[in-house]
Amino acid sequence: MLAPTVTPPATPTPLEEIAEAIDHIGPLHGLPLEDRLWLARHGQEYIANPGDTLFEEGAPAEHMVLILKGEIHVRRQRGSPMALFIGRAGQMTGILPFSRMKSYGGQGFAVSPVWTLLVHRSVFPEMLNAIPSMTQRVVSTLLDRVREVTRIEQQAEKLAALGQLAGNLAHELNNPASAAQRASATLLAALRANRSNRIKLITLRLTGEQMERTVAWEESIFSRTGESLDPPAETDALGFIGREESLRAWLNGVGCGDAWEVAAQLAEQRVTTADLDELRGFLSPGECCVALQYFARYLRSARAAETIVNSTARIFDLIGAVKDYSNMDRAPILEVDVPAGLDATLQMLRSRMSHIEIERDYQPDLPRISAYSGELNQVWTALIENALDALGNNGRLRVACRLEGDMLLVEIWDTGPGIPPELQERIFEPFFTTKAPGKGLGLGLDNAMRIVRKHSGHLSVKSEPGSTCFRVRLPLDQLQAY
Repeated sequence: MLAPTVTPPATPTPLEEIAEAIDHIGPLHGLPLEDRLWLARHGQEYIANPGDTLFEEGAPAEHMVLILKGEIHVRRQRGSPMALFIGRAGQMTGILPFSRMKSYGGQGFAVSPVWTLLVHRSVFPEMLNAIPSMTQRVVSTLLDRVREVTRIEQQAEKLAALGQLAGNLAHELNNPASAAQRASATLLAALRANRSNRIKLITLRLTGEQMERTVAWEESIFSRTGESLDPPAETDALGFIGREESLRAWLNGVGCGDAWEVAAQLAEQRVTTADLDELRGFLSPGECCVALQYFARYLRSARAAETIVNSTARIFDLIGAVKDYSNMDRAPILEVDVPAGLDATLQMLRSRMSHIEIERDYQPDLPRISAYSGELNQVWTALIENALDALGNNGRLRVACRLEGDMLLVEIWDTGPGIPPELQERIFEPFFTTKAPGKGLGLGLDNAMRIVRKHSGHLSVKSEPGSTCFRVRLPLDQLQAY
């Protein structure tokens, strides 16, 4: 069904001129003149201007299209605006004999003046009888078209996976990066505030005994909390608030400035008013205030520094996980630690597991296997992402790895709704998907199956409501795998 903007030319082109143009169609090049004239007589020529819509997505496909001049773009409207197909002068497209094509996979429109010859599908039997070589030419074109569409779809699947992976990684990096940024600002503010305290400490002119007792007092606070910069977690919120209020009242009572800031830091370190009374025993009120201000800002800056250390360590861990996942700077065939690859994949997808219970069950001291590590990680990604899609945002994911005879067995379990029995045999077919349009192209499990077979392994699924398990078996012996 052609769009109304596609019309026959006002003056029909002579058959000999059409036959000459047909000779420039790649699959039909070298076709005898009488055969080209047959196509010219039994086809209908149409023209279209740039921007004209030739057909709509989902419309019945009824014609073999010989593009004699111009360029046609076919774009998907559902799911993605990605260019699905570009047809140029010299190509034979549309529905062909032996093709199972029923409808157009996208919207077609002209990007330059287009001149086409259309042959209706009702003429196909007569055409194959009249032009015997058309069978071979059509089959070759169909094979080329399948390869090209598969390549495009696989590229789109890879780009979608890459985009999702980049989103997960950005989410994971954002938290430690934000924490490090906030801690850096806190550290800078505390250091600047203590700059003025430096002069005050000098002017106090404390005796040697006072300085020794002040240091001993600080050490007693640190030893009580176990870790000098990481006090025990506060479990009694009301107790913490009460302690902070009592500290603030004590500080205000001796005329200490910035009591709100000092009291908060001291309360986190489990300091009590009894501790302050002890300090007051050998320091004057003014000396107490300066010493406590310095001590509180030290605590604040030290905690900020620890946050920076922990946050940057987390970032380095993520970078390490990315390198392990992608196997950067490594040969393609490696001695692979499969549990490490599973952990790296889980790390990359961690942002999708905030409300999912994760269980790891790895047999100790598993041997390494010779494999294409980067490709195996693609398998783990496909299987774990499918499990996460099934779980939504709630449930349990179990990843297991153990020996089974002379094979290494990996199991990915989820507590999702399961795969209907009638679909379990089809989920490994290329382009078959149960996801909504735009959510997947149906190549993830097909790619996983090809990679496992490449390693002389086996991939299977067992599913029922509330329990779905994908099993991957890989040989331990390198001679069996390659």
